[in-house]
Amino acid sequence: MRHRPRRRFGQNFLHEGAYVRRMVQAIAPRRSDHVVEIGPGEGVLTEALLPEVGRFTAVEIDRDLIPGLQRLAGHFPDTDFRLIEADALEVAPAELAIGGERLRLVGNLPYNVSTPLLFHLTDPAAPIADLHVLLQREVVERMAAAPGGRTYGRLSVMIQYRCTVEPLFDVPPGAFRPPPKVTSTFVRLCPHPAAPVEVPAERALDTVVARAFSARRKTLRNALKGLISAETIAAAGLDPGQRPETLSLEGFAALARTLAANRE
Repeated sequence: MRHRPRRRFGQNFLHEGAYVRRMVQAIAPRRSDHVVEIGPGEGVLTEALLPEVGRFTAVEIDRDLIPGLQRLAGHFPDTDFRLIEADALEVAPAELAIGGERLRLVGNLPYNVSTPLLFHLTDPAAPIADLHVLLQREVVERMAAAPGGRTYGRLSVMIQYRCTVEPLFDVPPGAFRPPPKVTSTFVRLCPHPAAPVEVPAERALDTVVARAFSARRKTLRNALKGLISAETIAAAGLDPGQRPETLSLEGFAALARTLAANRE
């Protein structure tokens, strides 16, 4: 009997084998890898990856799916398998790594918590080699957006500060059970080996970005009023009259440096 997807967990189970094979090909697993799957569900991707890697950790919140995943893992005794019943938001990736290894994260992320999960899983302190995840296409478009477009915003700036974003291919609603109302995109995220811009701390960058995009149709002068003056914005080499959506990552980094200097 198949598991009935639960709305409260945002479950849409991938079932189309052709897309699973494309995902595995994109991930390119190696025997030396430690793969961590977020929300394995019924184990379709799990089953495809288990024989390819030496160590595999699955993090699943739905207790009713645990027995099936344990049975599945029993078919691959050569892979060191660990199953954690927990909310992925409450599991720190650093706690899953053994020694100095870097984890490879994969998963079909639930749409209802995709943004907080992305920030959690891409924490710069986490030992992550890469992430390959299925997300709502709109979210991936926002992550990969360049300055000047309607989709460019806080998620774009903060994720691009942490990672390179490479959309790989779309997955239609019919590949899932139940079919979601939107198209999904499989995307590769690779943490930067070093920060792409200089900021005193990520918190300073996030403060500026969050304030700026809370009023994206306003100018920087008005959006940042009370935080950074127009004169200080100009002193950082930026036009106080431009809108936040036109500002590059380096521009936001300049504002973060200015904010930190003023606070000192």
